[in-house]
Amino acid sequence: MILDKLRLDGKVAIVTGAGRHLGRAMSIALAEAGADIVAAARTQGQLEETAQQVRARGRRCLVAPTDVTDSAQVNAMVERAVAEFSRVDILVNNAGGATAGYAKALPDLTDDEWRVGIDTNLTSAFYCTRAVIPHLVRQGGGKIVNISSGYGLRGDPRDYVYASAKAGLINFTRSLALAYARDNIQANCIAPGVFPQTEQMAQFFRGGKFIPMGRLGRAEELGPALVFLCSELSSHMTGETLVVDGGGTAGGQAPTGLAPIIPL
Repeated sequence: MILDKLRLDGKVAIVTGAGRHLGRAMSIALAEAGADIVAAARTQGQLEETAQQVRARGRRCLVAPTDVTDSAQVNAMVERAVAEFSRVDILVNNAGGATAGYAKALPDLTDDEWRVGIDTNLTSAFYCTRAVIPHLVRQGGGKIVNISSGYGLRGDPRDYVYASAKAGLINFTRSLALAYARDNIQANCIAPGVFPQTEQMAQFFRGGKFIPMGRLGRAEELGPALVFLCSELSSHMTGETLVVDGGGTAGGQAPTGLAPIIPL
């Protein structure tokens, strides 16, 4: 009976940033749980690859090329999803990433670099949620999951913009949860740790040397947390941030296992 409540049969999920890496892995996980997918991202070719994997699991997939920083494109994507499936039950705001302001000192950040980073990582979630909320209210409920980051829970001296946007996404989630709790809409957040897309990224983070579990995250490990938050099993959970990072946040910012040496 518990496992039955993890099923998402008959549900329709919009996943942004669905063309690759975590977005693709989460789309596949939702499909394996029974959901049909609306795959949104900018690159058509990548979306087609995601759709192929979703369909291989017996679920339908609508490929919806969309720039989620453009509200008109977002509105059109949601309307197309409703026209195709007659409903939307789940929204996963996953699109985001480091932008041009990365590794810049604060005085060197330009207005455009700040705006692009905030739009990519925070405003996009606002646009998508604003477009989907009326449908969820009308249907009597639904699930919104925003993908933040460990850097939304602590600062990053290399990236003011990304850390600020991801922290804003966590509080945006809390505000949504409070505003729509009586509408049977649960809004929660996932804060992934380091899930490298390339070997170069893995090397940059030293292969997980300073993560308590001793390794970096694998894309397929995020899907189960997402399915849980989209399922009936999380029906009394809203406004929360679920951290999936191998213990990295619990270990603090310093490398695990180090301690100051203080003469007695």
